[in-house]
Amino acid sequence: MSRFRLCWQVSGPVTAFIALTSVATLASCSSHGVVDHNSPHDGKSPSSAGTASFDYDALFVVNGGDSTVSVINTVTNQVTDTIELEDAPFPHHLYLNADASKMLLAVPGVDLSMGHSSGAHSGGHGAPVVSGAVLLLSTTTGATLRARTLEATNHNAVFSPDGTEVWTSQMTAPGAVLVLDAESLDDKQTIEVGDQPAEVTFSADGVYAFVANGASDSVTVIDASTKEIVKTIPTGDGPVGAWQGSNGVAYVDNEPGQSLTAVDTSSLEVLLTYELGFMPGMAAFGPDRQVWVTDAENGKVVFYSTSMDGATGEIATGPGAHAIAFNGSGSMAYISNQLVDTVSVIELESGSVVTTIRVGSKPNGLAWRPR
Repeated sequence: MSRFRLCWQVSGPVTAFIALTSVATLASCSSHGVVDHNSPHDGKSPSSAGTASFDYDALFVVNGGDSTVSVINTVTNQVTDTIELEDAPFPHHLYLNADASKMLLAVPGVDLSMGHSSGAHSGGHGAPVVSGAVLLLSTTTGATLRARTLEATNHNAVFSPDGTEVWTSQMTAPGAVLVLDAESLDDKQTIEVGDQPAEVTFSADGVYAFVANGASDSVTVIDASTKEIVKTIPTGDGPVGAWQGSNGVAYVDNEPGQSLTAVDTSSLEVLLTYELGFMPGMAAFGPDRQVWVTDAENGKVVFYSTSMDGATGEIATGPGAHAIAFNGSGSMAYISNQLVDTVSVIELESGSVVTTIRVGSKPNGLAWRPR
């Protein structure tokens, strides 16, 4: 198994420098091969980025507890590579671009593994502001292409539908969404939203961005092209993400409210509220056309119909069940279990866990990439 370390040296309030070096040869984080987000990547950062090639169907697993990304070969279901992040405390969610050649990794700088209402937010009601960061990585080698720090904690970073921008939240009160250039990560625009915004997602048709405002109990809907706010939708207590389904519905997980708000992404109307009876970790519309919701406290994923409240089934995974991802064919699902440092692999046909893979500490965000 290969291991690589990303050395993140911060200079000033907004500039981060990254270098990728083989752990076997790393003595210290020097200035050699540094990537400066203010200047083009000149190809001179350590070429160890090319010594690892993830030339297999891969699942990327962000480990918030030890600042690593496990790379799982989803054919063999084994961790084949590990990317180590330097000075990147509590990395959280990650997203791929359209051709799956790049991934965005958010670094909130605070531990969100025990939920989002336990004082993890920054800048609200006199709380100290914790700076976050965005890393842009190659999905082929794990090399850092760009990096920058932010003024406040962010929950995720996601590519715009056309791939030219990166959108990320600032979890402050009042809150904001930053629109960055996808190549340089330089600022393009700031959009004011509700208090302590967490996940930013885009509707399946790419028309709207949805921002879950955790302390305002609402979702801000933004026109992805004009950057104008179209609507603010009331939700349950403490929404974290508007998780987008291919069926044109966004499923908003309200953590302390223990509910799920289903929103039609065309009409922007609430279709249904699911009363879960547990704190949701994440929601997803599965290839089986069911709504999947992770139950962290009870260590399982619970299934719901798209048309009515009430669970239709469940599968035990592990304590701290959190993120949900599916492979390209829709035959396998992956659940990260934050409290036991594992990923559960579920076969959809049999509806059972076929294997459990040990990864790094406190795994959270997942993203699957084809070979």
